[in-house]
Amino acid sequence: QVQLVESEGGLVQTGDSLRLSCVASGRTFSGNVVGWFRQAPGKEREFVAAISQSGITTFYGDSVKGRFTISRDNAKSTVYLQMNSLKPEDTAIYYCGARRVNQGISKMSSQYSYWGQGTQVTVSS
Repeated sequence: QVQLVESEGGLVQTGDSLRLSCVASGRTFSGNVVGWFRQAPGKEREFVAAISQSGITTFYGDSVKGRFTISRDNAKSTVYLQMNSLKPEDTAIYYCGARRVNQGISKMSSQYSYWGQGTQVTVSS
């Protein structure tokens, strides 16, 4: 089992930056692909970014490419999502998810087995 806890989001203005953290506990973390997803009111959960076990491979959703960066520190069992040039359309609840050990990187939320509780990010115009 892997337990995931996201850091607190917040209210920011358009153009601001914000970094989210996802800390894992319960077992070793280095064998798990981790992804960030988000869900705005009335919308389906959207893929944001994912990172491989080693951190070498990363995927990004089209809407965040070039603005967001995912990274990980396996020694700290933490995955980060650096969000720059935030826009009002980035407003959502952000969730981190982890796949089971040794499963490959994926953009599909249905393939993630472990989830954090979510954290609200609000970008004002």
